[in-house]
Amino acid sequence: MQSEIQGAPAFAYIHVDLAPGESVLAESDAMASMAADLDMRVRFNGGNILTAFLKKWFGGESFFVNEFKNNSSETKRVTLVQGTPGNLRHVELNGSAVCLQPGAYVASTPGIKLGLSWAGFASFFGREGLFRLKATGTGTVWYGAYGELVEKNVEGDYIVDTAHLVAYEPQMRLKVQLAGGIFSSLLGGEGFVTRVEGNGKIVVQSRSLHGFSRWLNPKIY
Repeated sequence: MQSEIQGAPAFAYIHVDLAPGESVLAESDAMASMAADLDMRVRFNGGNILTAFLKKWFGGESFFVNEFKNNSSETKRVTLVQGTPGNLRHVELNGSAVCLQPGAYVASTPGIKLGLSWAGFASFFGREGLFRLKATGTGTVWYGAYGELVEKNVEGDYIVDTAHLVAYEPQMRLKVQLAGGIFSSLLGGEGFVTRVEGNGKIVVQSRSLHGFSRWLNPKIY
């Protein structure tokens, strides 16, 4: 399997070239185009209806996922996109794991298992949700978010504004706090922020849909 992300950073999309017998899983409605002789099969997100329900309501993912499989004798291409403008990234897992904010997952190879785990109230107040999507196994995971994606190596503590944390390694701990003092936090417009603690990698988005909607609403009404 070969893949390439193009159109970055504003309108990224993924070309996935499947060799004969290979397949890829993708979020519902992620397919932009595909070879006519690729086979597409719909399945519950997680393999059963209960897991799919939990991922939809607590993980921000779709109820169904699509499996694209190449049953032909030649390499075939499927092109995948995310629902918002912005960039996409991929991470290679080899028995390791990565945690994603709700809605960040786009696609993965068959060796990846997606599960939900408790993220804590710090994640909830940071507008990342009470639960996090945890990808484990061996293979490739593609994810994305609104805006550019910036990787940061954290050693100790790091502050991320609410709704900007996209992905992080599972050993990282999240705490919520005021950006500064009570008055400076509220009057300065920052409010709560997320303190990330530990040693590992995180990925943050340069823009947030919450901030965009807050800017856009006064101009519409």
